[in-house]
Amino acid sequence: MLTELHVRDFAIIDALDIELGNGLNVLTGETGAGKSIIVDSIGLLLGDRAEANMVRAGAERALIEGVFSLNGEVRQSVEAFLTEQGLESDEPGQVILGREVRTNGRSVCRVNGRSVSQNVLRELGEMLVDVHGQSEHISLLRVKEHINLLDRYAGLWDLRAQVAAKYHELRSTRRELDQLVRNARERARRVDMLKFQLEEIRSARLRADEETILQEEHTRLANAETLAGYAEEAYALLYESGRNQPAALDQLAQAARAIEHLARFDKQFEEYGKQLSEAMAVLEELARSLRDYREAIEFNPRRLEQVESRLELIKKLKRKYGDTVEAVLAFGQQAEAELAQIENSAERIEQLEERLAALNTEYIVLACELSARRQAAAQELARSVEAELQDLRMAGARFDVSITREPSDDGIDAPPDGLSPASKIHYDASGIDRVEFLIAPNVGEGLKPLVKVASGGETARLMLALKAVLTRADRTPTLIFDEIDQGIGGRVGTVVGQKLWRLTGSHQVLCITHLPQLASFADAHFKVEKVLRDSSDGARRTITSVRRLKREDRLEELAQMLGTSGKAGRQGAEQLLKEASELKAGANLHAQAFGPHLGKKHEGVIE
Repeated sequence: MLTELHVRDFAIIDALDIELGNGLNVLTGETGAGKSIIVDSIGLLLGDRAEANMVRAGAERALIEGVFSLNGEVRQSVEAFLTEQGLESDEPGQVILGREVRTNGRSVCRVNGRSVSQNVLRELGEMLVDVHGQSEHISLLRVKEHINLLDRYAGLWDLRAQVAAKYHELRSTRRELDQLVRNARERARRVDMLKFQLEEIRSARLRADEETILQEEHTRLANAETLAGYAEEAYALLYESGRNQPAALDQLAQAARAIEHLARFDKQFEEYGKQLSEAMAVLEELARSLRDYREAIEFNPRRLEQVESRLELIKKLKRKYGDTVEAVLAFGQQAEAELAQIENSAERIEQLEERLAALNTEYIVLACELSARRQAAAQELARSVEAELQDLRMAGARFDVSITREPSDDGIDAPPDGLSPASKIHYDASGIDRVEFLIAPNVGEGLKPLVKVASGGETARLMLALKAVLTRADRTPTLIFDEIDQGIGGRVGTVVGQKLWRLTGSHQVLCITHLPQLASFADAHFKVEKVLRDSSDGARRTITSVRRLKREDRLEELAQMLGTSGKAGRQGAEQLLKEASELKAGANLHAQAFGPHLGKKHEGVIE
């Protein structure tokens, strides 16, 4: 539960520190005093969207911090989540949430002093607090929300998750199958194209290094006569002597003999002689290579034509399939793989049709189980809500849950249970049912859709009745009701207060109200008011103040809420507290006598 709330510089709140306890915590005060701002600060603490205008004028940032005490199953699930996120608390059984909003709109979320994302804060907040604001009435007027309320009441979320998973798999399989069948003609054209491309590449029998080798060969063949001439000339200059020009090797031999004679008189020429001998050996080897190259050069126009034709083929394939031979070969591999996939599509279609049939059956089995459990839960929910409405002075009102199915041409085959209006029905991630709440507010009237019948006050009371029923199965430890009594008169206020107080058997409840009858059931009563204070710049500013009321102050507040003053107002307030205390004491005795199914014993008395 929420044990401490600390707020700094939020909206018109300067500094606020509230210690909350077990049971029913009630906040009262004049309209505009800032009661809902406190709820907004808690919402921000739980991961709501932050805006720069939330920061109090003149401040640099707003700070909100909440301390939560954990026990039971909630403690286990929360601590498991904290461990998974690496956010363990230094104090076992306690978690601290923090939120900081700056004037530039930047927001910082913290859990146990460590920064986290807004999603982590929101997920953790949903495990700790459930806020029912003034706009909650609107959810009853959205038919699509009715199925969620019923499933929440019946505890069907796990089964519904299985249905949703099967639905998404079924839809994915159907989309793949439809695409394969729909594109049959296009696939046939694609097969012809791929076969042509693959045959063109295969028949070329390309090698990765072939183009480079062919280009070198083409250069030699195209310049054979020139190459032979240069080779002949170089060979002759090195090795063949003419009438007027000795060969270079012959001249070098003469030079070597001269150096040999020099070395006899000057030893430094011995090394030069060795170097010249080595050079002559290299040149002799070069001359032989030139001779062999000259003799190997082929004047072959036919081969040149073949090489040019091959190079032109490679150029054509590169122009169509890639910039390099390697790219052309890779294109061929991809075409081969795609062709194999397409040619196997008939087999894939058969597999998908079998899988789709199996998924249809599996989905229908789960959806029918979900539907059957909904129908059973709907009857129980209707009885429970009608009992709550009786207490809320709607005697004779009838409530029912309509569960129907809608025909759909592109739906799923209806199960053979006789409940479906057509052979094919609409289906989605929530199953095959359409759920809508029906009500007959007055005796003798027929059941009609809630959204068309209920007045504002009736909607508020119906919402409270549903909340009273639904929260019994809700494990969230703290429930916050922001003026959920809106549209409810004082005559029903005592019943509303009693019902909210009964919720404290398994929850901590925080309620904002204008009804003194409801406020009289509080285990802790806080008054919210606006006060004027001098600021540091000398100006007077309006801020929100919250204080816990003791008995005398509480009597005065209840009297003001009753609209009376003096002795009569005090007597009326005392009577309210007395009646609330007696009802609470009677509820405790009843719980002791008839067992824990009515909730644990309520502790505490009115201050």
